Amino acid sequence: MENFDNKTNSIGMSAYKLKIIAIIAMLIDHIAWAFVPTGTILGQIMHIIGRITAPIMSYFISEGYYHTHNVKKYALRLAIFAVISHIPYYYFMNGQLPISFTNGFQFEIQTSVMYTLFLGLISLIIWNSEKINKKLKIALIIFLCIIAIPGDWSFITVLWILFFSINRDNFNDQISSFIMISIPIILSPLIMLFSNNDNWYNQIFHIGILLAIPLLKQYNGERGGNKKSKWLFYIFYPLHLLILGLIKYKI
Repeated sequence: MENFDNKTNSIGMSAYKLKIIAIIAMLIDHIAWAFVPTGTILGQIMHIIGRITAPIMSYFISEGYYHTHNVKKYALRLAIFAVISHIPYYYFMNGQLPISFTNGFQFEIQTSVMYTLFLGLISLIIWNSEKINKKLKIALIIFLCIIAIPGDWSFITVLWILFFSINRDNFNDQISSFIMISIPIILSPLIMLFSNNDNWYNQIFHIGILLAIPLLKQYNGERGGNKKSKWLFYIFYPLHLLILGLIKYKI
């Protein structure tokens, strides 16, 4: 989601190609949420595919932090699109607008992954600041994790982005931390099964998070695409949610 310096390594996949894969997976996932019952085999397969999107986008938020020419503009851009994406996301999820005047003014805070990606970038800015001591850094990041809860993927996205950055020089460490952070999600169907929750089957798709690992391993350090490619996800994300929402609720 940000500029990358081109390298000579042509083996593997560029950031642009990986983002395209993530966008396609996201579209498949959201089509399933809109039109395919989660408990069906097709629904599970489509959601398994969709699980790769958030880890890939989190990874490239982390990468983008190091390659951007202006991190403040980068953060502002994410913040703006988090605001833009809020209404399409909420409408897609609930079939109504997040603002209600029926019983006085109400504004729902359930919001999109753009918000949690933004908070993840803020966590990197805090963590790498030389003006903040370590204890305060940890306290601020915990605060970011708390306020990330209303967003899609919650604080998981913040932690993915942070630890992708902390372990940036070692891919194995990046993946180890990624798996550790993801364990509660990956094991959620087993936890529900042993808790005698009959809906455990509907959570099997979370195993798809692990499919992001072989894809990220293919990243060759190249940006790919062109100067305008960074806008693809920003624009596609709210637009496809709006279109799917209108199809789901109005047609």
